Amino acid sequence: MTQLANNFLVPFGYGEILHEERVGGGCINDCWRLLLDSGESHFLKVNDHAPVNFFTAESKSLEALAEQSLLRIPTVLLAKENFILMEDLGVGLPNLNYWKTLGEGLASLHSCKNSNFGFLIDNYCGSTLQRNPTIQDGFEFFKEHRLLTLSSEAFDQKLIEEGDLKRIELIASNLTNWIPIQSPVLIHGDLWSGNVHCDRDGNPCLVDPAAYWGWAEADLAMTELFGNFNREFYESYESVSDIEKDWRERSPLYNLYHLLNHLILFGPSYLGNIRSVIKRFT
Repeated sequence: MTQLANNFLVPFGYGEILHEERVGGGCINDCWRLLLDSGESHFLKVNDHAPVNFFTAESKSLEALAEQSLLRIPTVLLAKENFILMEDLGVGLPNLNYWKTLGEGLASLHSCKNSNFGFLIDNYCGSTLQRNPTIQDGFEFFKEHRLLTLSSEAFDQKLIEEGDLKRIELIASNLTNWIPIQSPVLIHGDLWSGNVHCDRDGNPCLVDPAAYWGWAEADLAMTELFGNFNREFYESYESVSDIEKDWRERSPLYNLYHLLNHLILFGPSYLGNIRSVIKRFT
């Protein structure tokens, strides 16, 4: 790895690598913590098979969050076709205010309203292309560029049946029956527990975003998809935001997008969860 990483970094003026430590937890990229001869420590993500704009798109998401968020976001040092180099946040244990800070920080991020849904560019949720055209209608955006795009892809890959597809199309065409009108706000876009990092000082940081201007409830919903965050997170978020108190009733609708994405990325173990959501809303 050292020679490979040096080939990445030295041409861009980052010096020689003295020590490297492989970092686990990712299923798409190879991740390394690097100590350079300058004494600085950086975080490197590598994927030689990534789409050409994969890491530059991640860089745009991180930069957008950093401009608006009170929470710590890793600074991007360099983003190229097959790697991204960022500051090393270190690793620590959550401090006493960890969940309160995270809840209030996310609520602050979600207070950053925009006139349109979408984003500056298309990006990726996991390794799946995420289309982000600028649209004023949030229902149309979520219908066309979240639910229908992925359900059609899942059907084409024979991961869902025609009946599943038709029922998802029915849900997508009737989102206004369940989802209230919401302003577009800047969201993380892939907010499960693995994408919240505890830095060396015990503070929460947001990493690996798939950011766009979307519904705040969609970001909150994903925090419940693979096990809830700490209760203090939700209490602190709700105490400083104008989120509807019944947002959890709609979480499965928002998470249908992520379940479809996981079905495409990881296979049929997610089909049962998808069909449970379909059954509930049709």
